[in-house]
Amino acid sequence: MGRQRTNCLGSARTVFVLMSLLGGLSAADIRLPAIIGDNMVLQRGGKVPIWGWADPGEEIRVQVSWRSGERRVTPGQDGKWMLSLDSPKAGGPYEMTLTGKNTIALKNILCGEVWVCSGQSNMEWPVAASASGGQETAAADFPKIRLFTVQKKIAETPQADCAGQWSSCSPQTVGGFSAVGYFFGRYLHKELDVPVGLINTSWGGTVAEAWTSRETLAKMPEFKALIDGIAEARANPDASMRKYQQEFVQWQKKIEATGTQGAGCTALDFDDSAWQEMELPVLWEEGGLGNFDGLVWFRKTIEVPDSWADMELMLELGPIDDMDTTWVNGVRIGAHTEPGQWQAVRQYKVGGDIIKAGRNVIAVQVLDTGGGGGICGQPAQMKIKPAGAADDVAVSLAGKWRYKIAQDLASIPPQPQPPAWVNNPNAPTALYNGMIAPLIPFAIRGAIWYQGESNADRAYQYRRLFPDMITDWRQSWGVRSFPFLFVQLANFMTQKPEPGDSAWAELREAQLMTLSLKDTGMATIIDIGEAGDIHPKNKQDVGKRLALWVLAKTYGRKDVVCSGPLYESMKVRDGKVLLRFDHIGGGLVVKGGGPLKGFAIAGVDRKFVWAEAVIEGKTVVVSSDKVPEPVAVRYAWADNPVCNLYNAAGLPASPFRTDDWPGVTADRK
Repeated sequence: MGRQRTNCLGSARTVFVLMSLLGGLSAADIRLPAIIGDNMVLQRGGKVPIWGWADPGEEIRVQVSWRSGERRVTPGQDGKWMLSLDSPKAGGPYEMTLTGKNTIALKNILCGEVWVCSGQSNMEWPVAASASGGQETAAADFPKIRLFTVQKKIAETPQADCAGQWSSCSPQTVGGFSAVGYFFGRYLHKELDVPVGLINTSWGGTVAEAWTSRETLAKMPEFKALIDGIAEARANPDASMRKYQQEFVQWQKKIEATGTQGAGCTALDFDDSAWQEMELPVLWEEGGLGNFDGLVWFRKTIEVPDSWADMELMLELGPIDDMDTTWVNGVRIGAHTEPGQWQAVRQYKVGGDIIKAGRNVIAVQVLDTGGGGGICGQPAQMKIKPAGAADDVAVSLAGKWRYKIAQDLASIPPQPQPPAWVNNPNAPTALYNGMIAPLIPFAIRGAIWYQGESNADRAYQYRRLFPDMITDWRQSWGVRSFPFLFVQLANFMTQKPEPGDSAWAELREAQLMTLSLKDTGMATIIDIGEAGDIHPKNKQDVGKRLALWVLAKTYGRKDVVCSGPLYESMKVRDGKVLLRFDHIGGGLVVKGGGPLKGFAIAGVDRKFVWAEAVIEGKTVVVSSDKVPEPVAVRYAWADNPVCNLYNAAGLPASPFRTDDWPGVTADRK
């Protein structure tokens, strides 16, 4: 790809749309957007736009310390102005003075490389909470790395400004900053020896469509109704909210009506011996249900001391993802049935007339509408005790519970979505409007992205949505093809003993397919995830692997191996499958020695079995006595695969499959 020369002026569409957003703001003194301020980093090697607002017709003079003379610009009738400056030589510090009716003096400006860091919680995850977070924070004395965090904001329409400010990287400022962003930027700073500006605009638990503009989403039929709903909500917000609440209640009733009936499941004498068991608390994806979204019943029998009879008790279950209704001995004692309560700690009073000495039964109906699900807090949060009593007398509720699936959401219509103006960061366009648009057209080199967990149940849709979002950002910035690097989902959840389907594997495949889009790159981290934590703490290697791709492809370092092996082609010969790879980086190797793991093979019956795999030169040869006529191979095709194919540079191979048979998310929209 070679080194990119960023066009920082922005397209006419972008500039005119952004400038029109502030028509209602009162103009007076010169005002600048938050992204332009003290301590900022300007993108080297091109033009840098400077913009803001002032009185219509007021002459604004701009002087910079890296060149003589001054530039002048006059706001239009709407008070908006913008000019383009040649960026200075990498380094600094520089200064900029803007003079009109007032004077703004910007100081401590640097020039170097500017990167946007965006996505969901694994991008938002802070340095202080990463592996060795305390030591990393204490050692973060890099005054030529500058940090800007966009304050979270949901918006119905594209915003012209955001809240945030630039700061120098130090132990005092880095702890709450994006760990992936910081480790990426630190690696680049050390390798390139130039200042680095990092703009963190991320929000945990969010979907890609929230980060995409209306213009792009409107071209996808499955988002048309949601986009139309935004206009409806803005026109009549009260009626729109009432409609949503009514639809959501009906949707919940439909689920409960088609599932196991509550009256039977909650009763003390109900026979649940045929139900399966699960150790709680746990995300049920790790407890045996895989990528299941829907309604599940849980039951637990407890022994209550004689002294507790007729006493008011407090039942505590910790957080439940997403919603619950809870009974004791057939009596409903509480519920959290509103959307967005998946982090709420469940605490319910149990009347003294409900509890009996000896055997009692707790029944919990859990509805998960997407992503992780279940009773998923900490063991210490699950207990029952007399109201007001100390925890040392409590009866623990952690451990084995009986459970039964009542309803799979895949078999019913999708849940209603709240109006976009509601406090919902997952509303289509909401975060593009509030957290991306205010940055445009600030000059950047490119973007890094860590997201996908929240779209894993719609992985086939992500095949189009994700590359469309990337193209959308490039068009908004008016840059034909700036570098866009992303992180492939890490290994997560319970390891499975046999080959099978996986929504997370399909999302990784959608990410892999996005590499067909020009100037994109991918960091594979299938080896550094954690089975029990969707937020793996090793963010250092994530940042480094993103930086390796950038060094090789954007900055032209020919000696840098930027990726682990990527599947290229297959050939069947004498009952064996020969696989070829790109990015073999000095050769294919088995990490840690021993046999290759993670390969499965199938014939025309599409039944996969574990295969033997050996490295032969630049190929991997896969076979199985159980499949004499193979037609397909899969590698690391699971939520949390056991796999060990690397290249000699120490980078893991990306999961892949050679077939295109329909997956479990093929029809999900």
